[in-house]
Amino acid sequence: MSLDWWSGKRVFLTGHTGFKGGWCSLWLRALGAELTGYALGPDSPRSFFELAQVAQGMNSIIGDILDLERLTDAMRGSEPQIVLHLAAQSLVRAGYERPVETYATNVVGTANVLDAARRAAGVRAVVVVTSDKCYRLDDPDARHVESDPLGGRDPYSGSKAGAEFVAAGLRDAFFERARPRIGLATARAGNVVGGGDWARDRLVPDLITAFETHEPAQVRNPDAIRPWQHVLDPLAGYVALARRLCEDASCARAWNFGPPADHEQTVAWVADRVAAAWGPEARWESSRAQERGTASGRDASGRDYIEAGALRLDSSVARERLGWSARVALPAALEWTVQWHKRLRAGESARALSLEQIERYQALAA
Repeated sequence: MSLDWWSGKRVFLTGHTGFKGGWCSLWLRALGAELTGYALGPDSPRSFFELAQVAQGMNSIIGDILDLERLTDAMRGSEPQIVLHLAAQSLVRAGYERPVETYATNVVGTANVLDAARRAAGVRAVVVVTSDKCYRLDDPDARHVESDPLGGRDPYSGSKAGAEFVAAGLRDAFFERARPRIGLATARAGNVVGGGDWARDRLVPDLITAFETHEPAQVRNPDAIRPWQHVLDPLAGYVALARRLCEDASCARAWNFGPPADHEQTVAWVADRVAAAWGPEARWESSRAQERGTASGRDASGRDYIEAGALRLDSSVARERLGWSARVALPAALEWTVQWHKRLRAGESARALSLEQIERYQALAA
C-alpha cells in the first residue's frame, strides 16, 4: 500500500465519531489527507472520538446523514476527491430494538450520501462500507464470495443488504454515466477488534468492561464463529480500494475484506485469549445456549432474536487485485487491543497509543 499518495488528497468521511471511523480519521490525517468528517456525535459516555482527540487537525461536522440538504452542503463545501461512507447503525441487537431507525440510517442514509456525492464536483471515488452480514445465510458453513445472494434474517443484516442494493442501483444509474466517471464500490468486512471500542453487545468491549470492574463477563453465544480481525486491517483495504477506484474503472464493484481462515474462531476462543492477556483475575461465563447455525439472544423487551452462528468470507479477489491481506495475526490483534486499554488505564494518551499502533501496522504492511 503506497502511503504517500494520500498526502493532500481531499477526503469526506462519514461516521468519523464512531470506532472504525475514528481510527480511519487518525490514519488519514497521519498520511497527510485533508479530511472532513460528518457524523452524529458520540453515542456513549466513553468514546474513541473524544479520548483520541480525533477532531484535532480535521474539519469535524456534527450532522445527520438523514439530513440530505445539510449533508449535500457539507460535501460540496469540502470539495472532496474521495468519499468514504462509514456512518451506520452498526449493532445487531439495536436493529431489533430500533428496526425503523436501523433501516433509515443504513439504507436511506446511504442513498443520501451517494446522492450528495454524485452532485459534488470533483468526486472521483466512493467507498460504501457495509458488512459481512449482508449475505443471505442459506448454508451456515458457506464461505461467501461477492457474487453470493444478499439477504438477512434480522433488521441489521437486512439493512446492510439494502445498502448494497442502493449502491448497485445508483452506480448503474448515475456513477458509471458521470463524466468524468465516479468509481463506486462497496466493502464488506467481519468483526473488528481494537482499542477504544466500548460499544454495547460487542464481545471484546463487553469483556474488557467486565474485567475493568472485576466482574465475570457474560458471553451470550460462545460457540458462534466470526471472522475476527484488527480494525486497521479492513481500513487498509478501504483506503487501498479508494485509491484504485480513482485509477481503475473495473474496481467499481463489491469487495470482501475478511481475514484468513485461522482468524475464524469461536467467541469462546477469543474470550479465553482476551482474559489471559488481561490477567489472572479476568474470567467469563456463558449466559445463553445456542443451536447449530444460529446464535440467540434477547432484545430490550425480553424477546428472542437470532444472529448468524457462523460467518465466513472469501477475500481472494482483494488479495489478487489489490494486494490486500490481513497483516495482524489474531493473537496479536487481541494483544494490541488489551494493551491499548491497559495502557490507557495507566494514564497514557489514547491518541498517542493509537498513532503508535498505526505506525506499527504500517511497518507490518510494508
